[in-house]
Amino acid sequence: MTRLVPGSAPRAGSFVLFLALLCPPAAQAQAVVAPAAATASPLQDAVDAAEADTPAAPAARDRTTPRTPRPPAAPRFEIDLQAPDEVREFLLRHLELQRFRLLRNLDANELDRLLAAAPANLRELLATLGHFSPVVDVIGPPALTAAADAAASNDTSGSRPLGTVTIRVSPGPVTRVATVNVSFVGDIATAPEAAGQREAIQFEVRLMQGLPFSQTDWDRTKDAALRALIARRYPAGRVQNSLADIDADNRQANLYIELDSGRAMRMGDVMVEGAQRYDKTTVERLVRLAGVVPGSDYDLAQLQAAQQRLIESGYYDSAFVFVEPSMDGESLPVKVQLRESLRQKLVLGVGGSTDSGARLSIEHTHHSVPGIGWRAVSALKVERVDQLLSTDWSSPPSNDGWRWIAGGRLLQEQDDFNITTSQRLRAGQSQDGIEYDRSFYLQYDRASVFNEATQTLRTAEANSSITANYAWTRRRFDDPISPHAGHGLAVELGAGYTLGTTRLPFARTRARWLGYWPLGDRSPPPEPKPGEARDLNVSTTRTNQGRLALRVEGGAVLAKRSAAIPDTQLFLTGGDATVRGYGLRDIGVPQADGSVLPGRFKGVVSLEWQRPIFNADGRSPVESVLFIDGGAVADRAGDLKPLWGVGTGVRYNSPVGPLQLDLAYGLETKRLRLHLNVGFTF
Repeated sequence: MTRLVPGSAPRAGSFVLFLALLCPPAAQAQAVVAPAAATASPLQDAVDAAEADTPAAPAARDRTTPRTPRPPAAPRFEIDLQAPDEVREFLLRHLELQRFRLLRNLDANELDRLLAAAPANLRELLATLGHFSPVVDVIGPPALTAAADAAASNDTSGSRPLGTVTIRVSPGPVTRVATVNVSFVGDIATAPEAAGQREAIQFEVRLMQGLPFSQTDWDRTKDAALRALIARRYPAGRVQNSLADIDADNRQANLYIELDSGRAMRMGDVMVEGAQRYDKTTVERLVRLAGVVPGSDYDLAQLQAAQQRLIESGYYDSAFVFVEPSMDGESLPVKVQLRESLRQKLVLGVGGSTDSGARLSIEHTHHSVPGIGWRAVSALKVERVDQLLSTDWSSPPSNDGWRWIAGGRLLQEQDDFNITTSQRLRAGQSQDGIEYDRSFYLQYDRASVFNEATQTLRTAEANSSITANYAWTRRRFDDPISPHAGHGLAVELGAGYTLGTTRLPFARTRARWLGYWPLGDRSPPPEPKPGEARDLNVSTTRTNQGRLALRVEGGAVLAKRSAAIPDTQLFLTGGDATVRGYGLRDIGVPQADGSVLPGRFKGVVSLEWQRPIFNADGRSPVESVLFIDGGAVADRAGDLKPLWGVGTGVRYNSPVGPLQLDLAYGLETKRLRLHLNVGFTF
């Protein structure tokens, strides 16, 4: 289609300016000093001619004076598009005629030529939406012929608006995708180890089958197939051929894609750039722990995991891990580009929660302590009921991901009339994996309880203990930030001795489990606006009925009743993240003065129904929540009697995790309580 863009005749003033710039400096100087009566030069003749053909202007104008802005052009013509709502906005946005409405010098003849090309442009646009047999009628303004005659005779009336263009569109039936076929050339076509990758690509492209054809969906499908190809083993892969065979009579589209994988590529040596403050060996270890090992198959997911590990390590503000596809050889060097964090960082923070009230915190981080190279994180937190001073030290990871850990804390907690002051020291090793976390350590605890009502200590001396502990955590959630399906399990086991006057053995165990179950059928992909691609990869865990979330937690301390176990090794529950409807640590072993103390056994259960809220545009990020929580603490397992809380709330799924506001009713206290919780952690 040829586009007509009206032009304008060159102006005399522009021609004169061009000639003036070409004149030699000497000639310009001579023209300045020449007498007025001298014979005019050709340049002066041109200037006089230009001034004679232009409207009268001031004799001189200050070059620094800004020109008066030109008023916006009035539309030369209007467009009345009569089409179904589902295509009207798309056509108005992309119609070629729209580009010419505000051209000041568009005349009737040029508009007539544009109208002749408009039907073809409309059919092209409708074809991208799957309408291959539309009926299009373009009717020019009634007075367009008269306007053309007036323009030909230089009639001043030719500057008036040209009228309204009427366009009637009947899109006709939509064409649907009948088949989508993928063929492979290169190594992927025959390699047995690439069978899973071939199946994944075929599944991706066949998501289009049965859907209305659109060019944006077709482009998205080709891009998705290519991404799946180059994500593993074949970074130099490409779309060699593609074809959309349209059968307009039967309203069917048969689609074909041919993918050329090239040869399989492997990871090469790791090359690190930007490692100055911290040991380069740490970078190589973290990259290797993510699966990026020289000689292994190229895998984009492993490169991204290595990049994430580097950022989460805390040593680096930014990290980029990538390879450059090359046709030479089968090994791709892995490049790691880093921007290191400062050795020391001080963070001041303010916050709050419905459990603890306002919070002020100061945190200092030293990424490489002189002499040993460990990281040290020290923090001071002051809240309405708790005050904490802590320091945690950790070594760089070893080749197998284990690191040494050491730490200590001073903590003061207030629950009703009881003020618990405790100290803790810990030393051991830990390993943070992608799915599993493990640690084992020795721990020393000491705690004393002061009762403000009686102004006495609970025990004659502070209770203390030493334990050997092992902790194990597994996470299998579909999304680490806002999960919709999956489960997580954490288990802690410990054994040790009480210290002090009487030394007795004891064992401590704690376990927690969280699971999500989608309810109902999968939510259909949202209907896109015309011209937008469908989101065909909506997670199968997103359903119209939402999901159930079940949380179970239990703990037990096994020892003789005479064993003086520190209170920090015992259990309390209640609050935003445990049993809603009750305050922080409000559920424990009741005392005669109305306060509660920690107990040796704990059980907590919580069931939530998280259901999406729909708005005019479809599914919104806001969800409604109904829940029931129960928790119990006792010194004997047979005395566990749960206290229940029920309520409702709203959840906003933000990019950084869920923001939840709950209103809970404690069945025991018969009081309403507001709870605010931010983020997902397990």
